[in-house]
Amino acid sequence: MNSVIRVSIPDKSYDIAIAKGLPGGGIAKKATAEGSPAGGLDDLGVWLSRLKLGKKVLVVSNPAIFRRYGERAIAALKLVGYEVSSCTLPIGERYKTLKSIQKIYDTALAQRLERSSTMVALGGGVIGDMTGFAAATWLRGINFVQVPTSLLAMVDASIGGKTGVNHPQGKNLIGAFYQPRFVLIDPSVLKTLPPRELRAGMAEVIKYGIIWDAELFAKLEEAKRLDQWRYLDEELLSTILIRSCQAKADVVSQDEKEAGLRAILNYGHTIGHAVESLTGYKLVNHGEAVAIGMVAAGKIAVKLQLWQEEEAQRQDALIQKAGLPTQLPAGLEIEAILDTLQTDKKVKDGKVRFILPTQIGQVTVTDQVPRDVIMEVLG
Repeated sequence: MNSVIRVSIPDKSYDIAIAKGLPGGGIAKKATAEGSPAGGLDDLGVWLSRLKLGKKVLVVSNPAIFRRYGERAIAALKLVGYEVSSCTLPIGERYKTLKSIQKIYDTALAQRLERSSTMVALGGGVIGDMTGFAAATWLRGINFVQVPTSLLAMVDASIGGKTGVNHPQGKNLIGAFYQPRFVLIDPSVLKTLPPRELRAGMAEVIKYGIIWDAELFAKLEEAKRLDQWRYLDEELLSTILIRSCQAKADVVSQDEKEAGLRAILNYGHTIGHAVESLTGYKLVNHGEAVAIGMVAAGKIAVKLQLWQEEEAQRQDALIQKAGLPTQLPAGLEIEAILDTLQTDKKVKDGKVRFILPTQIGQVTVTDQVPRDVIMEVLG
């Protein structure tokens, strides 16, 4: 499964390494002796040593992930001479706040992190977003490395340099574009991922099939099931990781700061973010919200005669195969969703921009979606 994908951005290019580790570790010593990395998490220090980073590293994680993988990550870093400290933050999107960032800053100060130092995000998308934002703003920018532990983070959140936190009135309103120096994906850690989180990641994978990669979409349709780890054989998982990461890398390489093309990565996120915000980031997770948003966007595209009903049904069937929701949570008011859409980052000149499919593998961006069409679809 081992693969390296390049994200090509002028003066900021970096690699995404997909490298499977061995249960319990034991790879790093061999890799160090040979001078090149051979595996995943237990080779973290060897991968980083090739980047010529400073000796101080701060590992940021949450308690659950740190209990499982923190010691292995720290041991791998210390093996090649890094001075390692750690900081753990509470679990959950509702803790993706400036208060949590302050805790990272306090640890960075206590450990005397320098401009040559590195922050390593060990966790899912929330940890990655916060660690990246802290790295972007500490000493006006220090090194940042992503070690994603969830499927969603592996295929989406860890790639592309979007970092930040939520504001009480909206998701990801505070942040910065700040590219990592390196992304290390070890698929073996997915074995401990809760089923609900695996399904959440599948929403982003399906997204890539709709917006960019029709062949990936077809591979997902061929799969028997997508809702549990045991149904993902090595070949399917390899396809999912490599093609999803390549899609994200292709888009980001062409448009780092969402001046145009990169907006398509927000397919399903416009309504999805509103659902997350209005439910207090407690009732539905990010992937579930994106799934709901993709179904709604598909219906809007059909209403506007941009997309065929048959293809919309194929999308919805795949979302259901992944065990993801297709309906709004009960009790969510449509007017509240419409109001929340106005605070979305993609609003321009007061108009909400939607990413709408035109065929599987291709989408368009438009702000010409009438309010009554949105209400009809959501109703």
